Amino acid sequence: MTRLRHLSLRRFGLGLLLASLLSLLADPAAASNAAVGLAGASEDNLAVPRWLYLATGGATVGASALLASFVTDRRFIERVHLWQTVLEAGVSDGLLRALRVAGGVLGLAVLTLAVYLGYTGPQVPTVSFAVIVVFAGLRAGYTMFSYLVADTWRALNPWRTVAAAVPNGFVSYPERLGRWPAVAGILALVWVETATAVTTRPSVLATALVAYSVVTVAGAVVVGADAWFDKVDPVSVFLHFYGRVAPVRLDDDDGLSVRLPGMRLVTDDDLTDLGDVAVAVVLVWELTFSGFVTTEQGAAAIRWLAGVGLPPLLVYGLLYLGGFAVFLGLYVLAARVTARRIDTFETPLDLAVTFAPSLLAIAAGYHLAHYFGFFVSLSPMLVHALSSPLSSPANPVVLTLPAWFGGLNVVFVLVGHLLAVWVAHSQAYRTFPSRLQAVRSQFPFVAVMILYTVLSLWLISLPTASPPFL
Repeated sequence: MTRLRHLSLRRFGLGLLLASLLSLLADPAAASNAAVGLAGASEDNLAVPRWLYLATGGATVGASALLASFVTDRRFIERVHLWQTVLEAGVSDGLLRALRVAGGVLGLAVLTLAVYLGYTGPQVPTVSFAVIVVFAGLRAGYTMFSYLVADTWRALNPWRTVAAAVPNGFVSYPERLGRWPAVAGILALVWVETATAVTTRPSVLATALVAYSVVTVAGAVVVGADAWFDKVDPVSVFLHFYGRVAPVRLDDDDGLSVRLPGMRLVTDDDLTDLGDVAVAVVLVWELTFSGFVTTEQGAAAIRWLAGVGLPPLLVYGLLYLGGFAVFLGLYVLAARVTARRIDTFETPLDLAVTFAPSLLAIAAGYHLAHYFGFFVSLSPMLVHALSSPLSSPANPVVLTLPAWFGGLNVVFVLVGHLLAVWVAHSQAYRTFPSRLQAVRSQFPFVAVMILYTVLSLWLISLPTASPPFL
């Protein structure tokens, strides 16, 4: 009887999952990609009734959690997240060194060209090497490469190349700070991207790159390159955390290895404190914020608040930092609720750290939804910029995406959440000896995931607009 009940529940969950995905092909309402960067990059329309796919998006994540709760064979779960294939021939130390040298030279060359051409090239963002490479290249394309393929930023990082070439590490980094400086740095960079002219005026972007380079190299020299780029540098921490989702890894110990996408999140134990949790949360929040302020509804809300007498930048700042605090608070609350609901010696902080890697899968899905269409639209300009950096095109080419392309945004968000649910499920079974504990520990976190899902799907359902007062 129990077996039949479990079977029918599985069928119900599978049916709900299929119905949720099929409903994405239903009747009309506009959905669009809300990506910060170059204006007019892509506006993908998807004919879907908004109430239907918001409801089914949350139901999909809920159904996935229901399905995961029936996968209780620890050996099967372990086989999934530990599966790995390693290149038998290995990678020689000489080849690794050569790749790192080539990557360092390439990174320095691109940075130098971005600064030089930002000042001397045309001050039109759609043909500027600096703007195209930084936003379409690094912000969109390279970040996608980091979580879809492999994290290679350590080799390409131009600031690490410079800092490692000179004496460094004169002061020990205060370990009590953890990665909180990187959290502040990511928040600051997204604020600069949103509230200044770096996306529209190449000379301003070049100045920002120079200032960032001075601060980064100086900091790395003072506290040491390894400590700075692992704990403080926002770009390095941003890309490294995304890179944890990637299936491919190249390192000195294992050589070239391939895992299932996202499964390194289960076994990597690099997240240790609340600062690391905050990094994962800020990756989710910054995309939510940028998505909101580039919608018509978000713009209307900001105009209304400014209309009652609040300075526009203050409105943006309160929304930005307040929203991050709410996102982080909800996640910490889920950890506290879990610690109270189950009989465990794990503290709320332990649980928050344990389940934080699942947020990185959500962030990857969000990023892909926000920037894939943007990247594809500007890919001809990016190819031209990288192949002929010193010649600006007379007629810049921007691809117009078909209407169905917007449907991918919904799929990316949902796939990211489904992967996050499996990562949380695997983490629970690694942490708790009791199956009941493992299942019950996930429910508060899944509730937060459903909230994130519905909010993200709502944002990509809204028509885009330029942020007001900026």
